[in-house]
Amino acid sequence: MPDLSRSRERAEHPGGPTLPFPRASMAVPPRPHAHAAPLEVLKKAVKNGSVDTVLCAVVDPHGRLAGKRFDARHFLRQVVPHGAEMCAYLLSSAIDMNPAPAGSGLASMEGGFPDFHVIPDLSTLRITPWLPKAAIVLADAMSERGEPAALNPREILGNQLARLAARGLHAKAGLETEFVLYQGTFASPRTVGGPELAPLTAAGGDYGLHQPPIVARYLRRLEHALAGAGMPVEAVKGEAAAGQFEVTLPYQDALRACDQHVVFKQAAQTLARQAGAEATFMAAPQTGVGSGLHLHVSLHRAGTPVFTHGDGGVLSPTGERAIAGLLDMLRELALLYAPNTNSYKRYVPGSFAPTRMVWGVDNRTCAVRVVGHGPSLRAEVRVPGADANPYLALAAVIAAIVHGLEHNLVPPPRWRGNTHTARDEPALPASLEEAIPLLEHSAGAEKAFGEEVVSGLLHLAQAELDHQQSTVTDVEQARWFTHA
Repeated sequence: MPDLSRSRERAEHPGGPTLPFPRASMAVPPRPHAHAAPLEVLKKAVKNGSVDTVLCAVVDPHGRLAGKRFDARHFLRQVVPHGAEMCAYLLSSAIDMNPAPAGSGLASMEGGFPDFHVIPDLSTLRITPWLPKAAIVLADAMSERGEPAALNPREILGNQLARLAARGLHAKAGLETEFVLYQGTFASPRTVGGPELAPLTAAGGDYGLHQPPIVARYLRRLEHALAGAGMPVEAVKGEAAAGQFEVTLPYQDALRACDQHVVFKQAAQTLARQAGAEATFMAAPQTGVGSGLHLHVSLHRAGTPVFTHGDGGVLSPTGERAIAGLLDMLRELALLYAPNTNSYKRYVPGSFAPTRMVWGVDNRTCAVRVVGHGPSLRAEVRVPGADANPYLALAAVIAAIVHGLEHNLVPPPRWRGNTHTARDEPALPASLEEAIPLLEHSAGAEKAFGEEVVSGLLHLAQAELDHQQSTVTDVEQARWFTHA
């Protein structure tokens, strides 16, 4: 089946096929000149039997895909023209799918768990080589008023991109994500890192090219599957921890980068399980192991990069204000970068994860690293963990950049050297408990996202914190069961 998702890139070059499907109504204007040619491609694939199932997925608050498997013919007949229905609690449930409490204003037992209408964004349609005879499409949830649902992560990011567009600017992004491969599955209770669920490599191999055969086969299958889905990786590399790897996807439109990231995660986890392994995107799956989601972001005006003067990598005034905004809002938006209790166990002094709110040039210990040369100069935000919802994390980045531009903020001097020793510089929040009130009392967050979004995110974070604080852990049992 031809690649449905890359028709837009090809259409920008002479001789390429036509542009993709129109997007669902969102804050960001639809791509121009869209029409139904790729839909005809899908129809042919269904007719010849190469595709018989379409996964229609919304992105939940945790960055996961949730939805329904549709018979491909039913998808073409009913879902494409009319959309579908799904339970509204998908956008308001905790990570374990426990619904929001009564009185939260979110979908709950109190309201009878109504449906919301979902509209497939057909520009995201792509085949899934890791799922035989299947295709996947992302969908946008709509409110009762027929408007995009406020808590739809794609809408949250879209609104921030619209704020940026109102200033004549367009954001591009590249996402680098780390994950750890474990031999075995998590189908039953196991000790992570122990003999039953051990990392797939015995030791860390940062930049290592001599991988065990099982790892080489997995990475090759992942690379081929993603290429077959129209989203070839730029690079894959070994990382510092045992079984840890980093995948870099192409630098592109910010929303499209997130769309590809969530599909990549599904592919990585599915292919791992098919090989009798687990791929985890926990921020800290073991003590001393941290996995990040590094967000590379640049701004463009009418196609021209505006982060630099173009004279050797010096930040332009726009670039300086963007960096200043990122730093100014790091603490109050930390919840969007680090959404659960485990997220904060990644921020360890002496690691590659940041602990201080400083910026530097090509300095991996900084929260914001300016990297690249000339027109490629960009900001790398190193705060999010691999567990972050990419749409929410990137929305936080864009909101902070707009904040810096609006207020003409000036960044502090760049930091040189090891930022973990910067004791006089403000620190990132050390816990979810610390991050929640920072977002709750942030006037900047409410201005950027609106009360409904902030309230929804706070409810989800509080539910996670309450669960963790009331749960007896294996660590507590190991330390106190026979010693108390």
